[in-house]
Amino acid sequence: MGSSDDTYALARIDLPSVRTHGWQVRLQRRGAKYAKFFGDRVYGGADESLRAGRNWRDQLLQEFERMDQARICTSSARNRSGVVGVSKITVITNGSSYEFWQASWSPRPGRRRCVKFSIRRYGDKEAFRLAVIAREDAVGNS
Repeated sequence: MGSSDDTYALARIDLPSVRTHGWQVRLQRRGAKYAKFFGDRVYGGADESLRAGRNWRDQLLQEFERMDQARICTSSARNRSGVVGVSKITVITNGSSYEFWQASWSPRPGRRRCVKFSIRRYGDKEAFRLAVIAREDAVGNS
């Protein structure tokens, strides 16, 4: 994590009336909420509780990344190809029909990329294989 992310998902809590001082970590991922409080008294001071909160947050973010990687390019019953991000596309132009296997991915939030492999040019199995490889390469490099 860079210095600009040092306080990402962290909030300082100071409530003198109830003797509560520390750092709150709050994250949400795929509808699940994660929160933990790191009290100054328990951790030996504000700097130490901040350090503990950052460590917990960073471990949680790494776990999210591992979960995301496990979902990428795995078989899925939700599409006909069985591979997430790979689909069969039919384009009709001037009365002619063209079929492709398409690999699609998101290199960053708000961006979508795709590449198509012609079934006419490569054959069905090879076009599919190339699309799967393209998807895996793109996801591994983004």
